[in-house]
Amino acid sequence: MKRVLLLASLMIFGFTATSHAQLQEGNIMLGADLGSGVTTTATNGLFGFNLGLEEDSGYNIGLSPKMGYFINDDFVLGGILNLGYYNPAGDDDETSNMFIYGIQAFSRYYLTPEDIELGDEVPAGQFFIETNAGLAGSNIEDGDTTNGFAFGFGPGYSLFLNENVALDASLKYSGLAGGGNDNYTHSLGINLGVQIFLSKNEAEDTVEQF
Repeated sequence: MKRVLLLASLMIFGFTATSHAQLQEGNIMLGADLGSGVTTTATNGLFGFNLGLEEDSGYNIGLSPKMGYFINDDFVLGGILNLGYYNPAGDDDETSNMFIYGIQAFSRYYLTPEDIELGDEVPAGQFFIETNAGLAGSNIEDGDTTNGFAFGFGPGYSLFLNENVALDASLKYSGLAGGGNDNYTHSLGINLGVQIFLSKNEAEDTVEQF
């Protein structure tokens, strides 16, 4: 129960202005983005999700957990695990299942208010630029495969609910280049996610609670 209350308290605390303390060197960022984070010809739906509402329309779901470490103030390096599944249901319940996977490194640089000339403080939020690159691919049952080099980059905005939790939205160009039946696929999409920021001491305390 203590663990549940600890995590809940981080998530439900009210809106506050950004003090930038959560973006300091030595802090840890934990979270996840909606969608697989890997572009394919079948996964270019809004926000990385495609939930068909018509009969036999299929669906596309995914999640991309990430973890990063602030090596300097406002600059974080880390890794992303890409996971996704696509099921384009067809006539007579025929399906062609696609499994999407990947592991990538990412970097994120938060722009200070002075960098973008918006005054001394941006209330409850912070702009950032994020890049990612690594190995990823998609395998279709009894069909085409694409495995190779994945990458992405673009601007975003973090809306801080409190000193520990932020909601992210970013506009990123993503590409996948490699062998298989599709040599190169790319897309421009909106990414949504949630991130938790912890100092070293807060991270250690959280681990001890578990």
